[in-house]
Amino acid sequence: MANWATLIQNCVSKKPNHQLTRLYLLSFTTFLCTIFYLLGLWHHAPPSLPAAAITTITTTHPNCLNSNPTLNFSATHFPPDPDASRDFHAPPCAASLSEYTPCEDVQRSLKFPRENLIYRERHCPTEEELLRCRVPAPFGYRVPLRWPESRDAAWFANVPHKELTVEKKNQNWVRFEGDRFRFPGGGTMFPRGADAYIDDIGKLIDLKDGSIRTALDTGCGVASWGAYLLSRDILAVSFAPRDTHEAQVQFALERGVPALIGVLASIRLPYPSRSFDMAHCSRCLIPWGQNEGIYLNEVDRVLRPGGYWILSGPPINWENHWNGWKRTRESLKEEQDGIEKVAKSLCWKKLVQKGDLAIWQKPTNHIHCKITRKVYKNRPFCEAKDPDTAWYTKMDICLTPLPEVNDIREVSGGELPKWPQRLKSVPPRISSGSLKGITGKMFKENNELWKKRVAYYKTLDYQLAERGRYRNLLDMNAYLGGFAAALIDDPVWVMNTVPVEAEVNTLGAIYERGLIGTYMNWCEAMSTYPRTYDFIHGDSVFSLYQNRCKVEDILLEMDRILRPEGSVILRDDVDVLLKVKSFTDAMQWESRIADHEKGPHQREKILFAVKQGAVFYVAAVEFFMQIASMNSTTLRHATRGCVASATGDSSDVATCNGALAMQAGVAGQTSASLRVAAAFAGAAVKGENASSLGDLGSSNTCAFVLATASFRFVLLFLQLLHFIFLATASFSFSCNCQRFHFKAIVRAFELVSVLFWWI
Repeated sequence: MANWATLIQNCVSKKPNHQLTRLYLLSFTTFLCTIFYLLGLWHHAPPSLPAAAITTITTTHPNCLNSNPTLNFSATHFPPDPDASRDFHAPPCAASLSEYTPCEDVQRSLKFPRENLIYRERHCPTEEELLRCRVPAPFGYRVPLRWPESRDAAWFANVPHKELTVEKKNQNWVRFEGDRFRFPGGGTMFPRGADAYIDDIGKLIDLKDGSIRTALDTGCGVASWGAYLLSRDILAVSFAPRDTHEAQVQFALERGVPALIGVLASIRLPYPSRSFDMAHCSRCLIPWGQNEGIYLNEVDRVLRPGGYWILSGPPINWENHWNGWKRTRESLKEEQDGIEKVAKSLCWKKLVQKGDLAIWQKPTNHIHCKITRKVYKNRPFCEAKDPDTAWYTKMDICLTPLPEVNDIREVSGGELPKWPQRLKSVPPRISSGSLKGITGKMFKENNELWKKRVAYYKTLDYQLAERGRYRNLLDMNAYLGGFAAALIDDPVWVMNTVPVEAEVNTLGAIYERGLIGTYMNWCEAMSTYPRTYDFIHGDSVFSLYQNRCKVEDILLEMDRILRPEGSVILRDDVDVLLKVKSFTDAMQWESRIADHEKGPHQREKILFAVKQGAVFYVAAVEFFMQIASMNSTTLRHATRGCVASATGDSSDVATCNGALAMQAGVAGQTSASLRVAAAFAGAAVKGENASSLGDLGSSNTCAFVLATASFRFVLLFLQLLHFIFLATASFSFSCNCQRFHFKAIVRAFELVSVLFWWI
């Protein structure tokens, strides 16, 4: 009886939960404020006019219609169609779709042939297969670390995959430590780290004089090569398929390194010809010498005249590694001979092979190559095909011809200045007249225009102005890359996309400036993981895609690739933006329309929006609801176990014990009540007398224990609601160039609640 009294006394004397009390007070205060506000509106509402008064006013109003017959009373701005946004509903997708990539969906890819890896190419869903929901963030998602810290670490919750930490454990790709991943900079072919590996390359070719600015990394791993090139002012685009190396591109993006999902299979890479100064493969497992050298032929297309191709790993230095690679000398020699043969057919020159590195160089023009073609009849030149077309365009085995030159010392397409002068110099594609309608003067004016626009953007979005807040940026309609060029001094990189529907293909000029980008059709999904970009910019995107695809489909794709609390700035006609805003409001984005930088009299306006983090909390609620379901199961089994202790049925007691153990593991619940219940069930399973635990053996005590556990579960759920409210309220955004922190408002309400309580 003493134990029973002690339990009751402990329960009664239990300290109150201050967080729960604050939540009640806050809710009560909010309710009172709302009631008094509505009463105030009702009390001060103007009296309604009688019908007679309305008639009198109407009939006695002077007629001014004929005072100025030239006045135009027609509407100049038209509101969006209310039915379109009213019918639009985009609920959160299931939590299992947190890494959904529509055009690289694993299940859909199995429907396509495996020959030449065609099944790993882009295969986008049809109109009927589109998922019109918002992809959620994984449970525990956090804002990524800032650059340069993100180069070496990333939150585990953001990319919850440990496969590479096990599979590549001895190669120092990635390590799991506590709540984050660490990237030591290692790789399969650079055990001393990517920095030392790049230094070895720098001893063979010059990486410091500014002649090499853009690079392509095929089969990138976790993109350590590209990450460490950034400190040398070299901007690398890394790509890899979504394959057994789970999330390697996602790791790269989380680190703040440019990357895309892609594969060398049957279609061209989504880049124009003569884009990259350097291409790299470190044990990327691409069969360069097979299929008539079609993959190396594609590298030749995107490589600039005089550009370098670097290969490390099999079969390079096979004489020393054949045994470790578990291959025969003959097969490795045959593989290297095949690569050498293809490189020779492309008119490449092998500069050097030293240790595990081999480097080839593409010729600066094709004068000598055309002469050898007449003699050896090897790999013909392509005819009547635009080398810059690269959107679902099939790869060729023919050699992409370089622009004509008059002298063997001349660089085809024009010689580029060294970085950083290259950024502001007129690209050769413009100076040569290859881009119709664009002149050097227009290029320089465009540069100055975007300097002013970006400065204005930073007054609208304080996060863009905050140095280091953003890292991964996307320009949906880049034109000449002016937006990216204006941000060159900020610690960001911009993926410049040129829509395939654009009148002029300007992506080649963007690469000639030393920037990076890709082709894109915004009626489809982008080849990247969810939550890739911190900031998205779009200039006249929705005007371009009018009558091509639905506004909501483009916005849902933007929502997929935008990180929680990321920002969007869209420039377009005011009527278009009004329609877009009606959809962003339905998607629970915080958005507003601002004036043009030249003033309010411009039809072009600016839509500024911030993506809320609400989808994450939906996933969190779903997770905790699963725990709650587990809790209810545990209580049912515990009840059966308590009854079984009296009847001697050990099977139900065993079930009770297992459920309690599962509860402790899943929910982390270590309350005294559950420990007592677990001990009680364990004693029953062992055949011990329940009374050996004291008065806890009685059925009344067991019911009390279960009631206490139930109360704690309810309390846990209420605390979860409190956490969601505070976390959501802590979101901050910019409005009229000022910062509003709702967390401070919440604290103020809590102080008012305490004051009410004290009174």
